[in-house]
Amino acid sequence: MHAAIATPIAFSVRPSAPTATRPALRDVARQSTSCVDCSLRSICMPVDVEDADANALFEQLVATRIRLRKGDVLFRPGDRFTALYAIRLGSCKTLMLSDEGNEQVTGYHLPGEIIGVEGMGNDVHGCQAIALEDTEVCTLPFERVERLAREDVSFQRRVYRLLSGAIARERTTSLMLGTMRAEQRLASFLLDLASRYQIRGYSSSEFVLRMTREEIGSHLGLKLETVSRLFSRFDEEGLIQVQGKIVKLVDRIGLHLLIAAS
Repeated sequence: MHAAIATPIAFSVRPSAPTATRPALRDVARQSTSCVDCSLRSICMPVDVEDADANALFEQLVATRIRLRKGDVLFRPGDRFTALYAIRLGSCKTLMLSDEGNEQVTGYHLPGEIIGVEGMGNDVHGCQAIALEDTEVCTLPFERVERLAREDVSFQRRVYRLLSGAIARERTTSLMLGTMRAEQRLASFLLDLASRYQIRGYSSSEFVLRMTREEIGSHLGLKLETVSRLFSRFDEEGLIQVQGKIVKLVDRIGLHLLIAAS
């Protein structure tokens, strides 16, 4: 979803100086352009209609765009659910608080992905969404989503797919936490990111991890020390190349074999 922006959000990575034998990896984050012809529209809320009809639907759907600085909160647990949010630029994490008050990262969200779905059940958000970098989201008021779903069967199917996708991701995460060893969880996490970046037209072999090692550990149910050790081990074994927050997948087959190992 694009609409011209006067001041585009700049993305940059300043990794530490590379060694002579290891070239600097590139930051694959990019800028989007505007809403009618947005390349992310087919990912976040596609509609199976052509040109004028699709454009009219989107003009009805997108209410406003919100800019967030790194660390800004989009919504908190207990906030009234009124809209879904499509990430247009940047990235966010979602997290929940345990009964003991500990934070649990539940998701790492990229451009084109919808967040806020968990609030649909009882009209209250059950998690917190925080910008991991300068981010822009499109606000999709849920009353408009519901109205368009009633008026357009194709759009209604896409909403159902959106909901089923959210359920499938939760099940995948539960399966990963319940059955995989630590090294398999990290390998699965990296390959999943690679696939999601590829869908968005980014490099699927080099990408920036906006979450810290500690946040990745929280998401995967691992301690910080374990995540750091595994990144170092994968690097030493030639599975990946790490340079600060930038990761390059060197041996995808090796990562897949690691996941498949009993």
